[in-house]
Amino acid sequence: MTDTAPLFDRVAIIGIGLIGSSLARALTEYGVARSVVCADRSIDVCAKAMELGIVEMATTEIPVAMDGADLVVLCSPVGSFAEVGEAIAPHLREGMIISDVGSVKQAVLRDIGPHLPDGVHLVPGHPVAGTEHSGPEAGFASLFQGRWCILTPPPGTDAGAVEKMTALWRRIGSTVEIMEASHHDRVLAITSHLPHLIAYTIVGTASDLEETTKSEVIKFSAGGFRDFTRIAASDPVMWRDIFLNNREAVLDTLQRFTEDLTALQRAIRWGEGQQLQDHFSKTRTIRRSIIDAKQA
Repeated sequence: MTDTAPLFDRVAIIGIGLIGSSLARALTEYGVARSVVCADRSIDVCAKAMELGIVEMATTEIPVAMDGADLVVLCSPVGSFAEVGEAIAPHLREGMIISDVGSVKQAVLRDIGPHLPDGVHLVPGHPVAGTEHSGPEAGFASLFQGRWCILTPPPGTDAGAVEKMTALWRRIGSTVEIMEASHHDRVLAITSHLPHLIAYTIVGTASDLEETTKSEVIKFSAGGFRDFTRIAASDPVMWRDIFLNNREAVLDTLQRFTEDLTALQRAIRWGEGQQLQDHFSKTRTIRRSIIDAKQA
């Protein structure tokens, strides 16, 4: 097999929103799969996917999409995984790989793992990429270029299956990291989940202001608030499910953040300028590190 030969004959994508449609486009554009099909519970979304030419076939029936697939990728919200696991269980075949793109990995092991018989390989994945937009029309093939994709295969996973999923993500432009599922969830709680929670809170606070003040907040939005509104515009169903399914790590991180915020509140109240400056200097260094790592 060459670097340009397809890795999979037929890939079934379950859920064809931003990430699912971007993955479908990328698998086709970079020749990773001979055929890409999808299932989505919305008949309108299926029609849009076909209209856009993203997939070869779109159906509301998961078993139809899975027929003949050697890879099934769950791209629906994490909260749907228990239901999807039950739906795919009767149609699994030996040698099939099951993966996903969710932002919480222990939930995948919990909700999908019990449904998989021996010979079916679970390789959970999380492409750390996205935009605030949603729906199949929002996707684009280059979304994963230069981004990380974290794979969290459980102990004992078939090495060949992990290698194929690693090759898939590399072929569509990602850098792959292998990580234990619980560690992934702790890391993402601070790098992704908490920032979204804060953004939702700040924008929600602004929306609760008196009408005259609110209009000025919108009119004079500077870079900081504008960035928060972009994050807070993300898919509400997806983020509801992320917080509920990673609640332990999110609550632990939120508690630490609350303690740090209280310390800054005291520094401002008591005029402790040096403490504020030291803190801001430390966080500025982290920003520079992110730029150096080409993740800005």
